[in-house]
Order: sequence, then C-alpha cells, then structure tokens
Amino acid sequence: MTRHFDDLQLGSLELFCLAADRGSFSAAATEAGVTPAAVSRSVARLEERLGVRLFVRTTRQMRLSAAGQAYYQHCRQALGQLVEAERQVAGGQAEPSGRLRISAPTPYAHHRLLPLLPRFRQRYPRVQVDVHVSNRNVDFAEEPFDLAIRGREPADSRLVARRLEEAELVVVGTPGYLARAGTPQTPHDLLQHDCIQFEMPSSGRRPPWTFRQDGGLVEIDTQGAFTCLGDFLATATLVRHGGGLMQAYRFTVQDALASGELVEVLSEYGGTSRPFMLLYPQARYMPLRVRVFIDFLFAEAGLPAG
Repeated sequence: MTRHFDDLQLGSLELFCLAADRGSFSAAATEAGVTPAAVSRSVARLEERLGVRLFVRTTRQMRLSAAGQAYYQHCRQALGQLVEAERQVAGGQAEPSGRLRISAPTPYAHHRLLPLLPRFRQRYPRVQVDVHVSNRNVDFAEEPFDLAIRGREPADSRLVARRLEEAELVVVGTPGYLARAGTPQTPHDLLQHDCIQFEMPSSGRRPPWTFRQDGGLVEIDTQGAFTCLGDFLATATLVRHGGGLMQAYRFTVQDALASGELVEVLSEYGGTSRPFMLLYPQARYMPLRVRVFIDFLFAEAGLPAG
C-alpha cells in the first residue's frame, strides 16, 4: 500500500487543527508543548503540499481561509476517528475528554444550560466546556462549535435538530407599572401600553407577541419606548424596573412571579410557546465528549436520548 502521510505530516495535521481551534499559533504551541515557530512550520508544510493558503493572517487576527475551513472540517473528523479507533481497540470506551464547544442564547444559557454544567463536569472531569452565550446564530461551517441551542428549527437541512422543550410565553409587568398604566384586558389593549421590544440579531426583526384567542393564534405587533438588541435577558431587567410590559419565557421570570415582584397579565390568552432546539452537524463520527453531553442534556430535560 502506498503511504500518503508520514509521521511528520500527521503531526502537522494535528498542529494545524489545534491552531484553528485556538485561533493563534502561540496558543496552539502552548497547548501542544512546542514553540510557535514549530506550529508555523507545520502549517507552512501543509500549505506547500496543498498549494493553498490555509490561514488568512493580519496584524490583528488570524482566521481560516475558505480552503482552510473545508480542510479543517475533514482533518478534524479524520483525527477524531483515529482517536476513537484507538480507544475502542485499547479496551472499549475511554473516559470522555477534550474541549466541548457550545453556543446558546442568553435566556436558555442562564436559566437552563449553565446551572447544569458543574454537574456535567463532576461526572466527566476531563471534558473542558467553552460556552458561547449569544442570541446570534452561529455557522457550523465557519466556526468551531460542536453544538448549538436555538429558539427555532434551522433552515439548514445539513443540521440535526432535536427539540429540548416548548418554552411557555407569558406577559408580565411590575405592580407599579400596572397601577400607573392600567392592566390590559385583551391582547389588543397592548397597543395602548409600553411594550418592551427585542430585536433579533439574525434578522433585525422585532417578533410579534403571540396569544391564543377564539380557538386560534393571534399576533400583536406591539410598540414601546425601549428596544433591547443582542441580549434577550435585558428585557427582563427593564420589566423588573418598571419599563413596561414584556412577553417573556415563563422560566426566566418564574421566581419574580412567585415573589410578587412581577405580575402576569392576559393569562386567559396564554398557552403559546416557542421551541428550543439542540443543533449539530450531521456526521458519521461524533466525539465521545459530544455524545455523552447530548445524553446528559436530554436526561436532565427528562427526554429520551434517542
């Protein structure tokens, strides 16, 4: 059989993937226990072999080129398969290890995901977890994430989408605001109120508020003096300080409702919800650390791992 790679080239592939993961040669060198020059030489050898530039470097940042991104995806999967094969041959499933990268929107991250992570780490102490907390949609083809949680099903058919929960929506305000502005009796009364807006980073849209009325769904395009961009939880801070009314996920305001800090209104028109989905790329190979985290997350949610 003709050899396509020697030991030096395989080592170069590992250092290339590490540099892509860490975003710099210096960080990759520190983790690998080599010099930045050694990482640079390894990448240069690959670029010469392939005849393409793998990284675009400027004085301020380093990122993968389009060709580098495509090459990285194949190399990362191939190296992962080699590691998994060694684990299985050496005696079955080894302990999960390595770095797990997750992106989650602010409400789900703060109220659902982050509280679970210490327990996950106690169970799997060799897994390091990077959490990207943002309402911005991430691109698996361009960014090194293993998993993402988002509040809607993806348009990209190359992604696996599994439902974590249907999050109930409620409209809330402070007792002080309601004493000052009055309590809405129907969804259309909201047009006379200060309704705190949230602008979605992915589209720039302000989603309408949804209600159940007369056996169907009603959407109300509310208006208000305050619009929050980027961080959905900013709306909860505004509403707690009397900024107006807000349609929020119940799980983000349930403690404030229980204490009386906030009051639910229009409950007879409630019952609407939005899904939270776990997303990840379709692939024949999935690292063990990703598989055990998916199983852990669904077990915590009381759902079958599938």
